[in-house]
Amino acid sequence: MVETFAIHGGRLSQARRRFVGVVEPWIDLSTGVNPRPYPARPAGSRARARLPDPEETATLETVAAKAFAIGPHAVLATPGVEAAIHLLPGVLRAYRVGIVEPTYGGHAEAWRAAGAVVTRLDRRLLAAATDSCDVVVLVNPNNPDGETVPAEVLLDLAGRMETRDGWLVVDEAYVEVSPEVSVLAHLGGAWRASRLIVLRSFGKFYGLPGLRLGFVAADPDMIAQLRVRQGEWPVSADAIAAGLQAYPDGPWADRTRRRLSADARRLDDLLIRAGLNVLGGTSLFRLAAAADAQHRFVRLAEAGVLTRPFDHAPTWLRFGLPNPDDWPRVEAALMESAR
Repeated sequence: MVETFAIHGGRLSQARRRFVGVVEPWIDLSTGVNPRPYPARPAGSRARARLPDPEETATLETVAAKAFAIGPHAVLATPGVEAAIHLLPGVLRAYRVGIVEPTYGGHAEAWRAAGAVVTRLDRRLLAAATDSCDVVVLVNPNNPDGETVPAEVLLDLAGRMETRDGWLVVDEAYVEVSPEVSVLAHLGGAWRASRLIVLRSFGKFYGLPGLRLGFVAADPDMIAQLRVRQGEWPVSADAIAAGLQAYPDGPWADRTRRRLSADARRLDDLLIRAGLNVLGGTSLFRLAAAADAQHRFVRLAEAGVLTRPFDHAPTWLRFGLPNPDDWPRVEAALMESAR
């Protein structure tokens, strides 16, 4: 039943085919995306009627680099983090790849598709990974449990990988909710870790995943190699316009972090009242457990609430935050699913 939905979130079309007769609209809690998006104005009609000028993309990268507290030549704009994940194997050409798991499955998929041997790593034993891996991949904060690794530990690991010509890839797709966790802030503006590659997402925190905008932060030489492989026009005019508006808007980001934190606490309370055990997460998603999690997934879907199950952990369910108007319906569905 849950296999189709355990790979990635956001499979509403498949949910509609599987759960026929569900009252619309569906409430999609299967992805960890801010339900109140940044009010970005779209690009003008003239901008949409031509290819984005490379200088416009460069301006976006400079603005993003300032928000990330690093130099502009260390940033590459991509059409989402997923595109960056699949771009890296072709450049790094690694054979032995260690991924700190459980985590987002797209990393392992990309490396296996490139012919690499993928090994599961324990977050507590990262130092040992430098002896056996050409590339180490870590999501920080982690998806789905929200676990974090201190920046000092990551910089030390990047240094260890450098001594053996290896690479450390840190996926910071959810770090905008807790920017103090980011390893980028510890680089002091200049890129001082030549074997460190950091991925950043725009769509999750700013609530605009459909724009497909992400970034790679790395040594300028690596950025140059990735830029050649990616091509001239990686991101759309609307993505450029949104990024240029959102990243300098610090007050919106501060208010949003406070609101997301309050909503996450509210969701925790609701999950606990429904009989689930909250395991962790970030303020964009919560991971919960119940012995009957797969049964609850079905009951919630029958009520039009899509969550994220896990094939490797059948007692887990991940919940994104509801839209403001959807809380009563989510609460009713959760309470009913416990019966």
